Amino acid sequence: MKKIALAYSGGLDTSVILTWLKEQHNVPVVAYVADVGQDENLEAVKEKAFATGASDVVIKDLREEFVSEYVFTALKANALYEGVYLMGTSLARPVIAKGHIAAALETGCDAIAHGATGKGNDQVRFELTVKALAPELEIIAPWRTWDFVGRTDLLEYAKQHGINVTATAEKPYSLDANLMHISYEGGILEDPWAAPPDDMFLWTASPEKAPDTPETVEITFEAGIPVSINGEKLSPAKLLHAINEIGAKHGVGRVDVVENRFIGIKSRGVYETPGMTLLMQAHRAVESLTLDREVAHFKDSLVSRFAELIYNGFWFSPEMELLRTTVDKTQEVVTGTAKLKLYKGGSQVVGRKSPFSLYDANAVSFETKMTVNPKDSGGFININGLRLTKWAQTQANIKRMKSE
Repeated sequence: MKKIALAYSGGLDTSVILTWLKEQHNVPVVAYVADVGQDENLEAVKEKAFATGASDVVIKDLREEFVSEYVFTALKANALYEGVYLMGTSLARPVIAKGHIAAALETGCDAIAHGATGKGNDQVRFELTVKALAPELEIIAPWRTWDFVGRTDLLEYAKQHGINVTATAEKPYSLDANLMHISYEGGILEDPWAAPPDDMFLWTASPEKAPDTPETVEITFEAGIPVSINGEKLSPAKLLHAINEIGAKHGVGRVDVVENRFIGIKSRGVYETPGMTLLMQAHRAVESLTLDREVAHFKDSLVSRFAELIYNGFWFSPEMELLRTTVDKTQEVVTGTAKLKLYKGGSQVVGRKSPFSLYDANAVSFETKMTVNPKDSGGFININGLRLTKWAQTQANIKRMKSE
C-alpha cells in the first residue's frame, strides 16, 4: 500500500480515522471531500483535514450530478424504500463513491478508506461501487478492524489526540446532510419509543409553528424531470434547493421510521426531506394524467425492487441499468404541471394538467352519453365474472360434500 484516499467529512468518525490510518499504515492519506449540498464551509473542512494530517485534500462539487443523475432518477421511478423512506442517504452514496474512486486514481492512491460502520448500509454501498467501478483498489474499513466499540471511544481518542469535533456525549446522534435531506440516527434516537427532541431538527419548521396561511406551488415536468417552479426554470440542483426552502417553511417532509437494513437488523431513522416529498407528490399527479393504465400499474410493480437496489447499494449493477431503462421509457410522456397546496406540515394536490393528458372529461362526465354502447358493459362484467361464478359454485360443492 502506497497511498490511501479517505472519504472525509470533517466529522468525528472520519477525523479520527484520518489520524488512525496514519498511525496504522504510515503512508500518505488523501482526504476526499464530496460536495453534495451539505451546506458546510468546505474551506474549513479542508483546513481541518490538513491540520489532522492529510497529505492532500480533493474537493469535488457533485451537486448537479447528484440531483440530475441520482435524485431525479429515483423521482422518475417514484422510489420509496418500505413505502416511506425517500432514501436521501442511499442516493448520495453511489455518486460520492464514484467521485471517491476518481479522486483516488487521480492522486495515485492504491487504497481507499471510508468511515461507514460495520453495522450499517453505507459500507455495502461504498464497497459495492468500488467492486463495480475499480475492483483493483484495496478497501480499508476501520470500523470493521479497530478496537473502538462506539462513538464514545472515538470522543476519547479525539480528546487524547487534540482533534476538534462537534459531537458530544450528550448529543451523540449521527447526522448526515445533503441537498436532498438531513438524516438523524443513533444515540438518543435508538429508543424507538422516544420522540425526537424538538431542537434536533435543523431544516424544517415545526408544523405547529409553520405559517398560518396556505401556499400554493406549481411544479412543471418534462419527460418526468422537474424543470420549473411557479414558471421559473432552474437547474436540477437549484430547483431542488428552491423547493426545499418552500417545503421546509411549511414543515413538510419529516419522517420517523424503523427500517430494515440490508445486513439484517432494524434501525430507527428520522429524516427531513421537504423538497423531494413535494416533487414526488407532484410527479405522481402528472403521471396520473399521462400514463396508460397498464403501464402505470406495471411501473408501480417495479418500485419496490427499484428502491431495494438503491437502498442495498446496487446502483452500478446490470439489473439496475435494466430497470432505469424501463423507467425512462415510461417517462417519455410525463410532461405537465401539478399544483400543490401546503399547510402546517401537509401538502395536497389541487390541480394537474398536461399536453399529453389521457383524461377525457367528456368520457367520464355524468352529463354525457358513454362513448361505447352501455350494453357492452354487461358483457364486460359477465366475462370478468365468469371465473368468480365458477369459483363460487365449486366452493358450494365442497361445502356440500363436507356436510354429507
